[in-house]
Amino acid sequence: MFPGVYNIISCLILFFCFFFQACPGQTDESGLKENKDSRKESICIFDSDEILDISIQFDLTRFLRKADKEESFDGVMVIHPGEKDSVDKKIKITYRGEFRFENCSFPPMKINFKKPVYAYSDSGKIKKLKLVTRCKSGNIYDDYALREYLVYKLYNVLTDTSYRVRLVKISFIDTRKNRKPVTQYGFFIEPLDILAGRINAAVVSSTNLNQSHIVPEVIDRVAIFNYMIANWDWSVPGQHNIDILKTMKYEGSNLGLAVPFDFDLCGVVNADYSIPSEAIGLKNARDRKYCGICRDREVLKNDLLSLLNKKEKLYAVVDDFQYLSQKSKEDITSFLDQFFNQLEVQKKIDNMIDDLLTTANK
Repeated sequence: MFPGVYNIISCLILFFCFFFQACPGQTDESGLKENKDSRKESICIFDSDEILDISIQFDLTRFLRKADKEESFDGVMVIHPGEKDSVDKKIKITYRGEFRFENCSFPPMKINFKKPVYAYSDSGKIKKLKLVTRCKSGNIYDDYALREYLVYKLYNVLTDTSYRVRLVKISFIDTRKNRKPVTQYGFFIEPLDILAGRINAAVVSSTNLNQSHIVPEVIDRVAIFNYMIANWDWSVPGQHNIDILKTMKYEGSNLGLAVPFDFDLCGVVNADYSIPSEAIGLKNARDRKYCGICRDREVLKNDLLSLLNKKEKLYAVVDDFQYLSQKSKEDITSFLDQFFNQLEVQKKIDNMIDDLLTTANK
């Protein structure tokens, strides 16, 4: 080949290599995959404790009428994983809950995604997601929602067999344009199947169970925690605000794991609509009643002292939460003090155990 021709061909090769590398809009397959993965990870719901900004566009006017509990509403959720990022998700909204549907002007929701979102960066596709909203308009009801979120975080301190939650700031936008946008705090609750997968367990659907069918250390933890926060609104029979899982860890015992949820009526939240029925035997939401199973005194004492060892971590959850007012934080810690102060004196521990055994299930 002539030297001149060879030089021309070499120049052309260099030109085309440079052109295709520098041309804007050209992306190789590895770049597409990286962007896709980054996009997926950016909206993983439960991978972070940072507050998540979202907006929900749907027929808010019709939703608030609560004409039919079985009614559903098409909408769009816009998720903002970063200041300049947003992801649109088509959703269907349904009502959730019994008490709150009847007593709240803004009932909680179940979100059904047309295309799933991810729970975590490494696993967990979510099709359905519980969204807890404030019960009514006003700052006090935002406070109640934030307090209930904190109760979930308090229980996370005690065990990984607990529901994870994600705090959200929501803007509800009425597609009819009859109402101004409504902005409030709320939180997502980890779906049961995602929790089961996370701890390698299976969901138990049977409602014909009682506390004796639960691993003793697990049901005792549930009962004492509910006593601490003054929550009477739970029961293993019928799985009322309790979900049951079965894990290989206790395969030989044939016993299940109990996971509590829905804490809006407890004393830590102290909602104005939380009024115990006379049948419960309590005068107000901050009266404590032990609803656990009867145990030996030494077992209860060890369980109580184990909780006392977590006191600093529990209080840190409250103190470090930036979205709750200082007044509300002091109210919660003062209420918890009533419980923990009794555990720091031997005679008071004995008195508390007497009280627990008085109302325990025989």
